Amino acid sequence: MTSFLHLEFPFTAVAGQENFKLALTLAAINPLLGGVLVSGPRGCAKSTLARGLAHVLPDPEAPFATLPLGASEDRLLGTLDLDKVLKSKEVAFHPGLLSKAHGGVLYVDEVNLLADNLVDQLLDVAASGVNRVERDGISHEHAAKFILVGTMNPDEGELRPQLQDRFGLMVELANNYSLDERIQIVKLRDEFDQNAQAFCDKYRVKQKNLRQSIEIAQQKLPHIECSDEIRLLIAKACFQANVDGVRADIVWLRAAMAYTAWRGGKAVTRADLDMVAELVLAHRRQADSSPPDSGNSTNQQESKSPNQAQTQTQTNNRRPESSKSQGAHNPHSQAEQGHQGKTDSEDKDTPQADDDDWGSMPAQSQALDKSIQFESQTRVKVNKVFSTPFALQDFFVSKGENAQGRSQTKSTLSKSVNWHQTITQSIDTEGFQWPPEKLHRHRAKTGQSILHLILLDCSASMLGHAVFAKAKGAILDITQQAYLKREQIAMFIFGNNEVKQIQAKVRAPKDMSEFLNNIQAGGGTPFRDGLLQVATWLTRYYKQSPTSQSHTYIFTDGRTQADVTDIELKGNCSLIDIEASVIKRGKAQQLAQAINADYFTI
Repeated sequence: MTSFLHLEFPFTAVAGQENFKLALTLAAINPLLGGVLVSGPRGCAKSTLARGLAHVLPDPEAPFATLPLGASEDRLLGTLDLDKVLKSKEVAFHPGLLSKAHGGVLYVDEVNLLADNLVDQLLDVAASGVNRVERDGISHEHAAKFILVGTMNPDEGELRPQLQDRFGLMVELANNYSLDERIQIVKLRDEFDQNAQAFCDKYRVKQKNLRQSIEIAQQKLPHIECSDEIRLLIAKACFQANVDGVRADIVWLRAAMAYTAWRGGKAVTRADLDMVAELVLAHRRQADSSPPDSGNSTNQQESKSPNQAQTQTQTNNRRPESSKSQGAHNPHSQAEQGHQGKTDSEDKDTPQADDDDWGSMPAQSQALDKSIQFESQTRVKVNKVFSTPFALQDFFVSKGENAQGRSQTKSTLSKSVNWHQTITQSIDTEGFQWPPEKLHRHRAKTGQSILHLILLDCSASMLGHAVFAKAKGAILDITQQAYLKREQIAMFIFGNNEVKQIQAKVRAPKDMSEFLNNIQAGGGTPFRDGLLQVATWLTRYYKQSPTSQSHTYIFTDGRTQADVTDIELKGNCSLIDIEASVIKRGKAQQLAQAINADYFTI
């Protein structure tokens, strides 16, 4: 440890944030909890407390390692030791950050912006405690037991749900301090900045006491008892919270036992469960957390994803008495009569009145039309018609361009040097040659680098002539093709005067029929808000994965007066016009031109 690390702001000197301190303390007592995820805006002492944790661990020399946002796999996992290869001509392993963090703390700032492949590897190692490396001619494994602390600012993007669940505990922070707290925080920080050494000496005794308390709790932990009654309470609470799997049950039990050891108890009590409940459930509790009444409904509910439950919970808007559409007793006939009751000229000349009429429709769904095959539709580039049908692969790298419009070479090699192959090829009959005549590089990883982002218009006007069903059928075809290629999808909907992400960025599932059937349409058309939210989401996506490719599909009938000329969507973009009028008003095509998107019709 260097003297600089000893001058970190002391853990015990941080004012407030008691829940965060408790979560870090429990993780120190039992590293098997799986680490701590901290969500909160800037200025909440997230980094300060994370860095201070290493100095209150039982081992005073415990390391603290930081995983930077742009780190490579080599930096994280370890790679070939070039120095040893060049000096002794031996293939040896050069440890990475996982080895450096062994026995201490591995800190990941902005974990929500870290590349998915690094997060996957990081969490796998954190769970197993062993880092296994099979690369560059190296077969190596070493212990990697550390406390994982990840921080994130929710304003910069959410963490993937399946990765979020892998963190044992989560704390949601806010920077709403009282006047007294703000004064105290500024006073302490100023005192530290004036004389860091004297400030640390002032808290040396508190730091030592906390370190000893954690060590005592670690010794007591194996002897803590937990009754079946307590285990049943955990199971019931997790069931009521509608959590996925049983990881929450396991973590809750471990956290409660760690807290019991921390307070000096011998057996877990109900109060111990309550103290750690929110730390365990904050990031796992589903929106629909009411337990079903019957066994059949239980199985049905558990088989649905949280996004499906979300789409089924729609506002039951009643059609106002002033509505002129007939057939109020039959919502499906309302959709047909409301659309067919207008002539094409009326539809074109009075769009605003038409939108108001559709906006009063109650939310309802339509079963998807499985006869729609997206690749068989007509492709129309703005101001130019292509007679050949298109397929899903047409949306991505073609004619030497990548997803952001930049030219690329035919090479599929990455910038990462394959040192094993380079050195091997540099050995001739006279021995090893240095520098090598040629650097050999790893092949670029293309798997899971393609994202299909779907934006579906769910306003009430989509219910006419079953175009909503046709849009769902086209989306199903897109997702099925993405599934076959093991590519990713994400999905947003805009309707009922709101925009929601109903499908997180995940590998395309095998079948989304039931998911799509449950999506309802109703209300107005917040088209601009939908584009703005997707534009922000794509900006974060490319910041996290700059080499990835994406294609955005916008399904709409164009019934909006929104101005979107100032909105830019990164990657490729297609607008699919599903308006059912004999004479199209051409609004959707204008929207496509405004955002520089390809224009298609169904």
